[in-house]
Amino acid sequence: MMSEHKEEAINLPNLVSLLRIFMAPLLFYFALNQQPYWFIGVLLFAEFTDVLDGFLARKLNQITKLGSRLDSWGDFIIYSTIAVCAWVLWPDILLRESLYFIIIVLCFTLPALIGFIKFRRFTSYHTWSVKLAVAVTIISYVLLFSGLLDWPFRVAALFCLYAAIEEIAITLLIHHEHVDVRTVWQALRYRRENR
Repeated sequence: MMSEHKEEAINLPNLVSLLRIFMAPLLFYFALNQQPYWFIGVLLFAEFTDVLDGFLARKLNQITKLGSRLDSWGDFIIYSTIAVCAWVLWPDILLRESLYFIIIVLCFTLPALIGFIKFRRFTSYHTWSVKLAVAVTIISYVLLFSGLLDWPFRVAALFCLYAAIEEIAITLLIHHEHVDVRTVWQALRYRRENR
């Protein structure tokens, strides 16, 4: 029984998720040493690992609850790190865009907090809306912090707002914690099944 648990815990997708978590100190290092290009490079690589771990889990048939949780922890740690490091590297830009920055930060913090309050653990829904919001937000970060365009960052805040509302709705709808709840419609189905 113990060896089965170890096989589930130690697999390639989980190692990729751990790699993303271990990139947080590297992001801090580049931010504190005012190296924005290295910071953006590591950020893009971290996002690549976010796509890679899910792809590998499906391709290798190694989808596990632990893997889903590691993926969510990796996301939360990286997004929190980005928020702090962005203030270190680009304070003027973030002051100018502070309303949208606050919306984005609240959108990844509040759903996690509400899920923790209800289920006593962080949720791991991996909704389609969050995946889309993350993609739009990362692209907007690169455009904003490289000085190319600022309006995509404002659009990203709207995507994040929708994704956060959906995640909060899922938490409020379901009675028991589930992983990989892709949409609010799936949460409604779980709710009907548990009546």
